[in-house]
Amino acid sequence: MNFCSDNVTAMSPEVLAAVVAANAGSAMPYGNDAISQGLTAQFSELFERDVVVFPVATGSAANALALAALTPPYGAIYCHAEAHIHVDECGAPEFYTGGAKLATLPGKHGKLTAADLAIALQSSGAGVVHHVQPAAVSITQATEAGTVYTMGEVGAIAQVAQEHHLALHMDGARFANAIVSLGCSPADITWRAGVDVLSFGATKNGAMAAEAVVFFNPDQAQGFDFRRKRSGHLFSKMRFLSAQLSAYITHDSWLHNAAHANQMAKQLATGLAAIPGVKFCHPVQANELFLTMPKAIIDGLTQEGFQFYQWPGDETCSAGIMVRLVTAFNTSPQDIAHVISAAHRYATLAAPEADSAGVAI
Repeated sequence: MNFCSDNVTAMSPEVLAAVVAANAGSAMPYGNDAISQGLTAQFSELFERDVVVFPVATGSAANALALAALTPPYGAIYCHAEAHIHVDECGAPEFYTGGAKLATLPGKHGKLTAADLAIALQSSGAGVVHHVQPAAVSITQATEAGTVYTMGEVGAIAQVAQEHHLALHMDGARFANAIVSLGCSPADITWRAGVDVLSFGATKNGAMAAEAVVFFNPDQAQGFDFRRKRSGHLFSKMRFLSAQLSAYITHDSWLHNAAHANQMAKQLATGLAAIPGVKFCHPVQANELFLTMPKAIIDGLTQEGFQFYQWPGDETCSAGIMVRLVTAFNTSPQDIAHVISAAHRYATLAAPEADSAGVAI
């Protein structure tokens, strides 16, 4: 019962079957196979417009290479202080852009706001030779806090970006979970809202190792094929990456997977919320839960074999020990019931004592 992340899972049956099927016979290398060649039409249909799509193996590569296509070496990329590109990618965006700077902004529940972005850009030093030049904005959907940007929020950020001639990138490692949560189309929350480039994630939702960089403006994709090759992500046997992506979006498999993960998160949140001493740090809008628990519950669950991460606290949840639990496409209702039941049992050991005045200590 591993709730550490949604990348601890096996492959979804549809994706695994597609890889097995792609293993039959020979195929041209470097994306010249039929499956890879068909992705453009599939993704264009999915996003309701002509797009340019490039498969890569990891989300870090998708993000870093996408941003490199948007940002010069002297550029600045505005992102949330907890963004994956800032915290968890070991300087990859800076490396692949040739030295661009990540300019981080605060924001409640993992979100940038258009107002904060506008204020930052007013004093950015645009046009001043001594300063890095604003070039791009990157937002994460769903966010690092498990929350989701609405179409209005994305549109407002895009408007500010456009006013300052900045491109807008979306890190969609959990894009499917956000789509299900919003109940909108992929087009509505991306290019129709003003997004220029999307890192389309699949690995966290049933793929083995497959992401895609999706350009909604073909002009911005110029030279990206060389960037991908130079980074080592032009796979010789590209058909195996492409087969994963093709199966992932066929018959809405990606949305079915995400809907299950989101539903399991809701059930888990409902069950844990009833336990005294449990406090949620962020709204549960996709498939991640951030909450504080008494130490007795955390220790008990860990000893019983449940796996999850303890997480650095922030101003939202400064008291207690914050943990992150993540549900996935194959999380079972039985696992949810087990962890809730166990947490209730250990909560009895965490009941606060009272001093002589009857105040909990």
